[in-house]
Amino acid sequence: MLLSLSVIMFFAFLILSLTGFGHALVAMPLLIPLIGLSNAAPLVALCSLVGTLVMLVHYYQHIRLRTVWRYALASAIGIPLGVYLLDYIDEKTGMTALAVVVIGYSLYSLLNLRLPHLKGYIWAYTFGLLTGVLSGAYNTGGPPAVIYATTNRWEPDEFRGNLRGISLLNSAIVVTTHALSHNLTPLVWGYFVYTLPALLIGTAGGMLLASRLPARAFQKIVLVLLLVLGIQLLL
Repeated sequence: MLLSLSVIMFFAFLILSLTGFGHALVAMPLLIPLIGLSNAAPLVALCSLVGTLVMLVHYYQHIRLRTVWRYALASAIGIPLGVYLLDYIDEKTGMTALAVVVIGYSLYSLLNLRLPHLKGYIWAYTFGLLTGVLSGAYNTGGPPAVIYATTNRWEPDEFRGNLRGISLLNSAIVVTTHALSHNLTPLVWGYFVYTLPALLIGTAGGMLLASRLPARAFQKIVLVLLLVLGIQLLL
């Protein structure tokens, strides 16, 4: 099982560093059947914090605080709520909710749907709160953030920088909240230490491949795999 965990983390963070998102959407559906939701959520949170710190070295200069501070504030408020709900939602319900998120986001991206330009501050707070709740419960706050970024027509570098900045804040808060909720058990720390090398290798490999492979083509493959995983979870 430990080898399986390492393989999952390798590919999850390979995808994150290559496409800029999606690691939790890949890792969570695969980890939950192996170690359960209560262990998978804090484990992915720990790994996300490390992976984001590594990636932020490349994108920190593109973060636009004036653009994302409202979003980040709402997300920070939503994270404890998501972690709190984690203790009151059974795994079947959690896996179904995760499946809906995965399928919805995959179809949205694969169909190249174009959403309207959402200018009002209320949208930043709304999507930010949703990102926080999903991050706290399932580490899957990426889809709302990506959709919000798309509706605001962020440039590629701004997109990467802002999402990494939001992700760093979210990861830090999620890990802290899990710690205060006593979810960072010795078993979770053991899983984290064992999978850390695979995480770092995957992140480095993704950064290397990003300069050599068309990221858009790879993203399409990832989205198809996510759709299959989401359907599998739902069934």
